Amino acid sequence: MIADRPLSGVVTLGSATHDQRRAIERLLGRRAGTGTSLSVSLDEVDAVLRRSGAAPGGLADAARLLIGAVPSRAAEATAWSAAFSPLDELVARRPLLATWRAWLDSTGLIRRLAADPESASALVTAAVRVLAELPSKGIALGRLAAETTGDAHGLDDGRPLATVVLSAARVLRGSPPAGDGTAGERRTSWAAVGVHRDELSSSVLCLGLPGGVDTVTGRMLALAKESGEPFVLTLRQLTTARLGVGAGMVSVCENPIVLASAADELGHGCPPLVCVNGQPSAAVWRLLDLLLADGASFRYHGDFDWGGIRIGNTLRDRIPWMPWRFDASAYSTTTAAGGPLPGRPADAAWDPNLRPALERRGVRIEEELVLPALLEDLR
Repeated sequence: MIADRPLSGVVTLGSATHDQRRAIERLLGRRAGTGTSLSVSLDEVDAVLRRSGAAPGGLADAARLLIGAVPSRAAEATAWSAAFSPLDELVARRPLLATWRAWLDSTGLIRRLAADPESASALVTAAVRVLAELPSKGIALGRLAAETTGDAHGLDDGRPLATVVLSAARVLRGSPPAGDGTAGERRTSWAAVGVHRDELSSSVLCLGLPGGVDTVTGRMLALAKESGEPFVLTLRQLTTARLGVGAGMVSVCENPIVLASAADELGHGCPPLVCVNGQPSAAVWRLLDLLLADGASFRYHGDFDWGGIRIGNTLRDRIPWMPWRFDASAYSTTTAAGGPLPGRPADAAWDPNLRPALERRGVRIEEELVLPALLEDLR
């Protein structure tokens, strides 16, 4: 018996190759049939090995000679359980990842990425080490990989570790652990936990930031303000802490349509406005941190749906903001006709009445539907 399974009975290979058939014919001294599958009696193989003297102990000895000692099923189960234990410890510390942990079990992802318990243990340990650093206030993917794995490419696309960690990052941003497979989605999921692919691909859209004269970035902002044009800041441009923006109210919206409409209607008269464009990127976080350090205060508006609430919660965990027509009262009184409200409900950290209001009405109200009121506020 090997691996708690008796070496007897019949085994079948579903799609046997020509070479496999010829090997069985030479071993057993008879034709192996002509069908697509190939069935072999292990008892017959055992008898041939004993008679020939090739393996006097039979098939069990031959198997041990060829592949070495095989652990029992119980020992293997114990080894797999030990490999997964760091995940259970992680979830105990961070319950938000419980759905991710259950998803790993239901999909068998770790077992598919790791050939054996030893490999799985190394993969899980590395994943837990990376997740201990997330969310981050802003770090390059290569640097995160180098600091946590010793390999700057350890979290590159397609690497098993990247697959595991990225699925957890999606859950941390309030999304299902399985992504859509696109580069844009991966970039967004990394950005949601403060990881940027590089300093140029991470950007933030703004309008009406006054800027200053001390830095190149500040002067570019001032020119954009003067012309009333939206401006895209990269993370690289935000490495300086001297933008010259100063204190004052900064309005923050979720969708670019709000900022584009404000540019069209208000131009250079638009007050400071920043667009997070979905889950905030590393550049968004950097800009908001700089504005906060300059003494800015914030008001925020997003989509009235579960995703919008989660984005609002994410922002509120990092910076203080007041609702900008983004509470239960504003939702209940708007006459905009939205669509169905899908998704998993979430509590709004800034207004405990917002979730019940959304559940009662069951209508999604996107920012585009309340643009006139938002523009009037900005005016």
